[in-house]
Amino acid sequence: MADPRLKQIRIKIGVVRRLAKEKVMYENEVKQQEEKIKKMKAEASDDYGIKKQIELLQESQMMIPDCQRRLEAAHADLTQLLPVLIADVFHLSGHLSGSPLDPLQQVYFFPVLRTPELNTVLKEKEKELEEAEEYKEALSILESVKLEA
Repeated sequence: MADPRLKQIRIKIGVVRRLAKEKVMYENEVKQQEEKIKKMKAEASDDYGIKKQIELLQESQMMIPDCQRRLEAAHADLTQLLPVLIADVFHLSGHLSGSPLDPLQQVYFFPVLRTPELNTVLKEKEKELEEAEEYKEALSILESVKLEA
């Protein structure tokens, strides 16, 4: 059975990718509707038809901020999941002396706490992580999806 952590990353990648496409689709739809309304007004089309097209335009415009909000949330989820995955793959708490650290602390502190034994383990685990297609794909998706302020 597949590693549940990798399955979770695949799901998060799919969500980010789908929401990014959905946002672009709504933005394109808004542009098309605006052009269609201009054309209808120029041709002096019937007022009811123009009114309905304006309603469609407004619905599409309302979806863009909603889509952006969901995209930001999914992007944040994926961004938060990767350090946890790194900590899990490296099994850092078993190689650090002292009280156990939570995964985010482990990722932050492990470069400071390196020992020769830990370095050997990290080199082995880094290769595993770099070979994980899900990890590569997640980094690629996070870099490619631009979040607007």
